[in-house]
Amino acid sequence: MSFFFNPQERKRFLKFITVGAIGAVVDFGIMNLLSKLFNMPLTVAGTISFICAIISNFLWNRFWTYPDSRSRPITRQLIMFFIVNVAGLAIRLPILHFLEIPMQGLFEHLGLNIPLSSEFLGKNFTLMVAVSVVLLWNFFVNRYWTYNDIDKVKL
Repeated sequence: MSFFFNPQERKRFLKFITVGAIGAVVDFGIMNLLSKLFNMPLTVAGTISFICAIISNFLWNRFWTYPDSRSRPITRQLIMFFIVNVAGLAIRLPILHFLEIPMQGLFEHLGLNIPLSSEFLGKNFTLMVAVSVVLLWNFFVNRYWTYNDIDKVKL
């Protein structure tokens, strides 16, 4: 836990979360567009939206969160970032697959009288859970592998 007592690492983590929020907008926006307009299953739409978010997040992290991590060529670093995120996808897909129907059922059971359907709420809540779980995986593995060429945490 001493990691978070280092001001520089806290700042990087906050930037990483900000970048993740931008990625989440990309992710949710594309997922909703593909699933609503093209009637794609959530696992397919969620995979495509995830890849778009990876590209956005990599660029923001490379140039803003970790600007001092450029000793590696951009292509190599993108491949490393992509590998970490594909592992995150392996964590994400079962969550999307197994949680979607129960979440839709939960919102149907609650009978909320709002203009949003239980399907819409279920899909988005499921994606929110998946994004939250994968966030921590992505941050720590990227920090200590993809971006390990910057100054280590001083304890």
